[in-house]
Amino acid sequence: MSVVDGTSRLRKVLLCKPEFLVSAAPINVISEQYTKPLNHDKMMQEFESVVKAYEENGVEVVQVTSTENMPNAVFARDFGGNVKEGYILGHFKKSIRFLERSHYRKIMEELGIPKIAEVSEGYFEGGDFAFIDEKTLAIGVIDRTNLTGVDEIRKQLEPYGYKVYAVKANPDYLHLDMCFNLVAPKLAIAYEAGLPDDFLALLKEKGIKVIAGTEEMIFKHGYNVEALGDNRVMSLKQNTFINDALRKEGMEVIEVDITELLKAGGGVHCMTFPLERY
Repeated sequence: MSVVDGTSRLRKVLLCKPEFLVSAAPINVISEQYTKPLNHDKMMQEFESVVKAYEENGVEVVQVTSTENMPNAVFARDFGGNVKEGYILGHFKKSIRFLERSHYRKIMEELGIPKIAEVSEGYFEGGDFAFIDEKTLAIGVIDRTNLTGVDEIRKQLEPYGYKVYAVKANPDYLHLDMCFNLVAPKLAIAYEAGLPDDFLALLKEKGIKVIAGTEEMIFKHGYNVEALGDNRVMSLKQNTFINDALRKEGMEVIEVDITELLKAGGGVHCMTFPLERY
């Protein structure tokens, strides 16, 4: 199993059913708005629609579940990152997610994917992990990942030839994948005004064109899309501005209609841990 970059053809993913997600834990600026219990049936239907969309587009889905003590495990992206040589085990900052670390470590062992790096002193969540190209990685230092965690990853991945860049932004943005996503080798979507100049300079140096949107779109999961490869991207149906802009750039947009799951603070990118991409 291998993930060579962020935009080659996505072939296999890990998704976790929201079976034990009952309410939106007030741990970010999105989820804290929703105090009523979530509609469980609707969330399960939305999850199944994502599974169907992946399968219809040639992506194998490995479905796992969690327990009552891990309600936010549906956001499978966050336990770590995956590269060509193996995976990076993260370290959660919020106590509600602590148990997910060992849960997903066991799943990766069962899948036969080697662990090549681990964050233990600092914090790192997979929503902050992004490929810029095959050997260039960006890691958000926003709310749930800190510089200590980034340094740990940098030291452990350097022997494999990776360059790791820290990207600082407003903690309200939660994760890097809420305000930036690479959708094709030379195309990204982002809230440019909220990203640091050195990161924007890196994108320019790499020849990456950026479709820029508003800050408001962060909190509506406008940038939280999943690249499927071959100029295809999975996006929320309501993201009309981004979806139209992507189509103008020649992208095929696969729309999924998700609203209830979003209330817990994550979108399709947050839900998806890539297992194979090449």
